[in-house]
Amino acid sequence: MAEATVPQNDPKAAYADQRAAIDAAIARVLDSGWYILGRETEAFEQEFAAAVGCRHGIGVGSGTDALVLALRAAGVGPGQTVVTVSHTAVATVAAVELVGAAPLLVDIDPATYTMDPGGLARALAAPRGDGGPITAIIAVHLYGQPADLSAIAALARQYGATLIEDCAQSHGATFGGRKAGSFGSLACFSFYPTKNLGALGDGGMVTTADDALAGELRAIREYGWRRQRYVSERDGMNSRLDELQAAILRVKLAQLDSDNDRRVRLAGRYDAGLAGLPVTAPARDPRASHVFHQYVIRSPARDRLRSALQQAGIGTNIHYPVPIHLQPAYRNRLAIGPAGLVETERAAGSILSLPMFPQLPDVAADRVLAAIAAAGVLAVSA
Repeated sequence: MAEATVPQNDPKAAYADQRAAIDAAIARVLDSGWYILGRETEAFEQEFAAAVGCRHGIGVGSGTDALVLALRAAGVGPGQTVVTVSHTAVATVAAVELVGAAPLLVDIDPATYTMDPGGLARALAAPRGDGGPITAIIAVHLYGQPADLSAIAALARQYGATLIEDCAQSHGATFGGRKAGSFGSLACFSFYPTKNLGALGDGGMVTTADDALAGELRAIREYGWRRQRYVSERDGMNSRLDELQAAILRVKLAQLDSDNDRRVRLAGRYDAGLAGLPVTAPARDPRASHVFHQYVIRSPARDRLRSALQQAGIGTNIHYPVPIHLQPAYRNRLAIGPAGLVETERAAGSILSLPMFPQLPDVAADRVLAAIAAAGVLAVSA
């Protein structure tokens, strides 16, 4: 009998791991008769904000909505420019355009895959001839490792830009001992099922320490209502974290740190097994704690290696195969910083995400390593 396939991710395993507690939470909500913005959401907002180290958490419908609401709360809109990266999920750039602003893309650090502070500095210093001042920076904490928040936050202060953290892949990560999501004026989280803290559906959160911004966010997420239901005091939208997902996320939040510890141990196992093989393991910023939403290697023969792993029953993925500025919907119409996107384009051709989730057994990780050892040299030399 053939061995079972090793998946790249397995949300069902995360549910099975806490089935009894999750089922009880779901039953509690169903029995309550209150399904939108009730006690579960309020409690989760408070618990998650405390875990991040912020005063406020505002639950919303998705990670993309979190970015949109954060930008709107910060007053970002038409005629303004937002600096971010092209090596990210398309949601980051889509959110900028959804509020009517213009994205300006800068390159990544080739080791961490996060925003290059040097490229950001050049973009901020360059004169703008298009009438769109840079009013915000979205720093993406990719794969579970925070961007260089020390340098990026300093540049945001220097140029008077609002710093927004895209924490969709960094639940529980730290930089300089502080949690990701506590540095910017606003931070945005996704609870998509495959995230380190994943719902059984969609959901998102914006965290902030600013009382006024929190008030704006709560109004925007529910039609602009403030003091009276059904009376809009500003333009808003409908983006609310539902009670079922909030209750599920409360259960899973209690296990987030231990799940992240398991991811780190798996990453260490991969590191040791990949030593001496013709692939590049993930780099760590010594100032940060990496929570390994993804374990991303690089290979000059990525596609051949991926094919060999597939034949061995090993699931992989590419995060992300095409930089946003080269995708059909965005090609030739997004502004690019003066330093260009050389490292972004180079990374897209060589990165590969290995299986990574807390329920992955050691024996399965060892199978991944054995398959790379068996196929890697041949793939690289072919």
